[in-house]
Amino acid sequence: MKITRRQRKFGHSLVIFLGATCAVLFCVFPFYYAIITSLRTGQELFLPAYLPSGYHWSNYVTALVDNGIARSLLNSVLVATITVGVCLLVSITASFALARVPFRGRKFLLFTILCVSMFPQVAVLTGMFELVRFLGLYDSLGALVLSYTTFSLPFTVWVLTTFMKSIPVELEEAAIVDGAKTWTIIRRVFAPILAPALVTTGLLAFIGAWNEFMFALTFIISGDKRTVPVAISMFSGASTFELPWGSIMAASVVVTLPIIVLVLIFQKRIVSGLTSGAIKG
Repeated sequence: MKITRRQRKFGHSLVIFLGATCAVLFCVFPFYYAIITSLRTGQELFLPAYLPSGYHWSNYVTALVDNGIARSLLNSVLVATITVGVCLLVSITASFALARVPFRGRKFLLFTILCVSMFPQVAVLTGMFELVRFLGLYDSLGALVLSYTTFSLPFTVWVLTTFMKSIPVELEEAAIVDGAKTWTIIRRVFAPILAPALVTTGLLAFIGAWNEFMFALTFIISGDKRTVPVAISMFSGASTFELPWGSIMAASVVVTLPIIVLVLIFQKRIVSGLTSGAIKG
């Protein structure tokens, strides 16, 4: 029996649909199970179930109020927001210089910036600790902003420099003819064009600062200054079975929601930034 073109097209579409469905289930199921577990209590936590058997919102109250996750959420939002702001401000000016200002050693400097981003965090932990103590930032949120910015800047500078090189020089020349200064050109000409790249790199920097654990655990010792990954790790129990798994799952759900909301809000910008980067190389 000969397979028609329409049947072949339907078969390809079916395979793509099934593959996409499996990928979605594989990625979403852990978060779904965390939600189900966060609404359970007692012995129900250790029984396998894929549908909610009850709605015990007390786990969320315990996590946010009794265990201080609400305070840690504010710390994480503050640190991640400042980190993203500093990274974007510095990277857009640095990318302008690297892409538009000719000077000797520009390619070597850009290559060095890229190499810095390849170092693992544990390799520079000791040096960062000494720097933080020297600057008097130990046990303060400023230590986290400094360390997160250090690791986020190379990536944002590299990506924005690539985008900046793809912008036609005629736009900059037209702005100069109209009497625009350098900062005006960056703010009024380049920033709107780079909006998708700024959103994409900013969101990645935000996620990196939001989820970072090692620096937050090393540089912060006060309970009221901890970020959410460290605060969740401090949930204690006499044994593994006595850990407050319901509260831990509730805290995990609450911590994940801001990232999901940001991705949904800036979804079009993110897709535009990623596809533009793929086209422009």
